[in-house]
Amino acid sequence: MFGTVAVPVWLLVLILGFAAISLATHFLFPSVRWVFRRRAEKALARLNARLDRKIDLFKLAEHADMVARLAYDRQVVEAAMAHATETGVPGEVAFEEARRYAREIVPGFSATVYFGFGTRAAKWLSRLLFRVRVGKVDQALRSIDPQATVIFVMNHRSNMDYVLVTWLVAGRSAVSYAVGEWARVWPLSALIRSMGAYFIRRGSRNALYRKVLARYVQMATEAGTTQAIFPEGGLSLDGRVGPAKLGLLSYVVEGWNPGERDVVFVPVGLAYDRVLEDRVLVEAAKAGTRRFRNRPLWVAWHAMRFLWARFRGRTRGFGTAAAGFGAPVGLRGHLAAGGTVDTLGARLMAAIAAVVPVLPVPLVAKALGEGAASREELLARIEALVAKLTAAGAVLKLPPQMAATLDEGLAPLQRRGLVGAELQPLPGARPLLDFYAASVPEPGAAATRQT
Repeated sequence: MFGTVAVPVWLLVLILGFAAISLATHFLFPSVRWVFRRRAEKALARLNARLDRKIDLFKLAEHADMVARLAYDRQVVEAAMAHATETGVPGEVAFEEARRYAREIVPGFSATVYFGFGTRAAKWLSRLLFRVRVGKVDQALRSIDPQATVIFVMNHRSNMDYVLVTWLVAGRSAVSYAVGEWARVWPLSALIRSMGAYFIRRGSRNALYRKVLARYVQMATEAGTTQAIFPEGGLSLDGRVGPAKLGLLSYVVEGWNPGERDVVFVPVGLAYDRVLEDRVLVEAAKAGTRRFRNRPLWVAWHAMRFLWARFRGRTRGFGTAAAGFGAPVGLRGHLAAGGTVDTLGARLMAAIAAVVPVLPVPLVAKALGEGAASREELLARIEALVAKLTAAGAVLKLPPQMAATLDEGLAPLQRRGLVGAELQPLPGARPLLDFYAASVPEPGAAATRQT
C-alpha cells in the first residue's frame, strides 16, 4: 500500500494538470466569482443610486439565459412550428433557426463597459468633433412615473447620433439601442452588444425573425428597459425628418397591456453643423438606393488628418452638434384617446421635427438660396428668417449676435468649397446646400414647445 510506484514524467504531468484543474474549478473559481460578483453588486447599487431610472434586471441577465428565455417563449415556439409547417422543414430545424435569431438579437450588456468606458468615450468623442449644445430636458421628464418604460425616439441624422445621445442621457439611465446591420462587424459588434444594443435586420421579411424580434422588444418593454429607437428606420438622405416606419412601434403597442406599466416616448431632435456622412448620403439619395459605399481606408486617412490638425490647433472641430427634447407622449393616454399605431408614429415624428435645433450652417444654407448680392443682404435674410422661426417657437442654438451666426455658418461652407467669395453656390454644391437647408423647419410648421 505504501510502496513506490514509478510513472512516466508525461503521465505525472497529466495527473498534476487534471488535479490543478479540478482544484481550480471546484474550489478556487467559485470563490473568485463570488468575490467579483459581490464587488459588481456593490458597484451596481452605487450606480443605481445616482441614476434617475435604475438599471433593470432584464438588462443584467446573462446572455445565455436571455437567449433561452426568448427562444422558449410560447409565442416564439408557436411561430417556429408555424414556420416549419409553412416551409416543410423539421420542427427541430425551425426551432434552431429561432434560437439563432435570438442569439443574434439579444445584447450582452455590461454596466462596467457602458458606464466605465462607453459614456466617457462618447463624451470625449462628441467634444473632440463638435461644440455640443443641449436643450433643457423637458420638465415633464422629471414627473414620469419611475415604473414607466421610457423610450427615446429620435430623428436619424448621422451615425454620431448613437454617441451623442449615449452621453446626453448617461446621468439618467443606460439606454438600449436598436442598431442596424452596419454595426455587425468585428470587433465593433462585441463592443456595441456590451453597450446594451440589439441588432435588427431592417429589411427582413422573414416572419419567424420578425416574431423573435417583436418578442424581444416586448419583453424588454415589459421589464422597464430604457430604449432608444429611430422611427425613420435609417439615416435621412435629404436632411428632412421623414415619416415613421412602424415596425418597432407596432411591436411595443401590440405587446402592451393596459394593466402593465405605462410606456412613455420622449421625442429628441438632433442636428449638426456638419454631418460627417453628408456626401455619402447625398450620393445615395441621387442614386435612389440605401447602399452606402464602405471606404474604411478613406475614413481612416481623413480621421488621422483631422486628429493631427486638432492636435496642432488648426481646427476646432466640425461646428455645433445640438439636441432638443420634446414633451413626453404616454402610450396609455394616446390609446385611451382613440389613437392608433399610425397616429402614434405621425405624432412622434411631428414632435421630433418640432424640436430639431436650428444651427448656423443649415440656417445660412437656407438663407443663401441661389446666392446673395452682398454680405449685408445675406445677413438681412438671416435676421428675417430667425425672427419668423422665433415667432413660430423653433429651437434655436445660435450665437447671440446675428453677425456671429453668419460667420459661424458661412465660413465652413466656404472652406469646403461650397460657397464662393461672391456668396454664390459653386458648381456641384447645390445638393449639399439643399441637404443642410432642408433640416431648418419652415417657420409656419414649427410648433411652440419647451426645450
